[in-house]
Amino acid sequence: MSSDKSSSWSYAEGFPVEDAVVARARDRSFELGISPVSPGVASVLAVLAATSKAHAAVEIGTGAGVSGVSILRGLPREAVLTTIERDAEHLKAAREAFREAGVAANRVRMIPGRAGEVLPRLTDSAYDLVFVDADKPATVSYAEHGIRLLRAGGLLVVNDALDRDRVSNPAHREPTTVRLRGLLRALRTDERVTVSIVPSGDGLLLAVRR
Repeated sequence: MSSDKSSSWSYAEGFPVEDAVVARARDRSFELGISPVSPGVASVLAVLAATSKAHAAVEIGTGAGVSGVSILRGLPREAVLTTIERDAEHLKAAREAFREAGVAANRVRMIPGRAGEVLPRLTDSAYDLVFVDADKPATVSYAEHGIRLLRAGGLLVVNDALDRDRVSNPAHREPTTVRLRGLLRALRTDERVTVSIVPSGDGLLLAVRR
């Protein structure tokens, strides 16, 4: 990355202004050993949620609520976020973040459990937005579920799609990197979706269901 590109990326990441609610959720994330989405990614999620006008969204990997609060702030007031998380302490922290953000309880459906077991139970073509940010080795499987869950025009967002700049370098052959590289290559020619990559954070894969 050139110095100018690096400077521009840093400027974009520092551009969003986060309020105290998100700052506290971010602090709880670090206390629990969670890597929350970056400020740049959080702001992109809010904008994508707002432009999607989604009424039903799915989040795979709740964490401590940084991404969930960001998505909910972009969604219409009547929209519902279904968020999946296997760690009870993470769910507790996220619930606190949603409460502090003033999110009504009926707008969030929190499902405890492993995403690989929960996702098959969700209804096909019933959601407008799916955000994947959990269990990196299973990202390919989660993305496929995400496409299944989306209505036509729905949006799939996969966090950390560039795997710390390793996906673009064929010399990196780590299993997770190889899987992500294969996912990007497959979706680029998948007739079910229109795709792009946004370099916010560590890369966001965007795929719109046709």
